[in-house]
Amino acid sequence: MNTPHYPHPIIAREGWPFLAGSILIALLVTQWSPGWSIPLWIIAVFVLQFFRDPARSGSTAANAVLSPADGRIVVVEHTHDPYGNREALKISVFMNVFNVHSNRSPVDGKVQSVEYFPGKFFNAALDKASLENERNAMVIQTESGHIVTATQVAGLVAKRILCYAKVGDTLARGQRYGFIRFGSRVDVYLPPGSRPRVAIGDKVSATSTVLAELPETIA
Repeated sequence: MNTPHYPHPIIAREGWPFLAGSILIALLVTQWSPGWSIPLWIIAVFVLQFFRDPARSGSTAANAVLSPADGRIVVVEHTHDPYGNREALKISVFMNVFNVHSNRSPVDGKVQSVEYFPGKFFNAALDKASLENERNAMVIQTESGHIVTATQVAGLVAKRILCYAKVGDTLARGQRYGFIRFGSRVDVYLPPGSRPRVAIGDKVSATSTVLAELPETIA
């Protein structure tokens, strides 16, 4: 079964209750004291920008791996993929509270597994966050047979990881599959031989930025 494409209503559906609540409280306080309501309107604006969810387009090259999130590159290294049980190229995208927080599939492929791990809430920019924080790992197999793992990792203040993909779903690159609330990261594990197209410190945009190129053949 294919996971349906999210219709991109500009503001992520996960944020509708938060936005409605913050605006309602600000309106009520405005009726009582316009001056005291100013901080509440600032909070409402923050909630509005946090839950924005713009539509994106990206490369259609068959071997392109697209960024699953907006943010900054904090890791580019060869390491072990604990979810796919193999050696891999790991690229990590750290999202701060001002980035778009919806997550999108980095490749076209079929979901092989989805596994949730409870954990701690260290700063998501730290290396130990990958294996010690609360996280959700999704393993995808591309049509050419490559295995790609995308792991949503909760951060210091992130308290909810949402993943809508299920085992057996077929995802398209750039297709929205999840959301993490309030600061986090996404780790992408790629097969050996993949060529990174980003470096530590680079700013990336979900779907619009190519993180790496998959190898032409399977090792």
